[in-house]
Amino acid sequence: AVLAADGARRTRAGRPARTARPRPVRRVRPTPDSKPPAPRALAARNAARNLLPPRPPSRPGAALAGASRWRNRRLRPRAGVAGARPRPGNKLATMDFNLVFADDHLLVLDKPAGLHAVPGRGDDKQDCLSARVQAVYPDALVVHRLDRDTSGLLVMARGLSVQRSLNRAFSERQVHKRYVALVDGRLTAPGDDWNVIHLPLCLDWPNRPLHIVDTQHGKPSTTRWRVLDHVDSPAPATRVDLEPITGRSHQLRVHLKAIGHPILGDSLYASPEARARADRLLLHAYELAFAHPVSGAALRFTSPAPF
Repeated sequence: AVLAADGARRTRAGRPARTARPRPVRRVRPTPDSKPPAPRALAARNAARNLLPPRPPSRPGAALAGASRWRNRRLRPRAGVAGARPRPGNKLATMDFNLVFADDHLLVLDKPAGLHAVPGRGDDKQDCLSARVQAVYPDALVVHRLDRDTSGLLVMARGLSVQRSLNRAFSERQVHKRYVALVDGRLTAPGDDWNVIHLPLCLDWPNRPLHIVDTQHGKPSTTRWRVLDHVDSPAPATRVDLEPITGRSHQLRVHLKAIGHPILGDSLYASPEARARADRLLLHAYELAFAHPVSGAALRFTSPAPF
């Protein structure tokens, strides 16, 4: 075929040249005892890759010829992943945790203050309650969290179906949680009954992880509280019973600060004087009640506050 003056392809006799039709792609369905043949394009690409020079080693002792940077790569343990194992060198399996209740479907634990509930960013934040539990119970999955500085009861699911059921119970507010806190100053209640704080909260993005009260962009947040007793020495303080209706991050801490009584020992929201009055955040999740996700039996667990 030759190229004519008008740009069309023609034979030497002047007739239009035939245009080759694209061949239909033949799809081969693999059988159970055989593997599908690799496509020609994929085979050619793999052959071209084999001609490339090997990459330099990323660490001493790495193989040069045919080494893959993904070979022998260890995955980090993630919270809520069944079968997750602690990273080598952390020795999480030798660390203990306080197990309150265990059956074939769920675990209830008592988290100490200062321990992360789930892994954080960085190698120094991989030691957490979920990783310790998963080293013993590989099927344990995260359902909810507590702040690092908050102590108290926490539930984990054993299996995806139980995790979904407990997540649904939390979202539908069928899980009842109670906290006790020691706040700065003498807090007086209008009556002996429960009082309510309605203040919308959102993340203070320039100063994260702090949260603030924001009436325009904040999410609705509700906390019930009542006074338990007062402490007058060495400085005025009040022990309060707290029930979060919603579950926003730092909700109890921000709400109590908003009414002028931050929690003692709070490194984020208390004044320097109130912060120095305790060596930890005096907030403890002392009660957890919900229906068993499989049997439907009513479960209620309590943990006395360590302060």
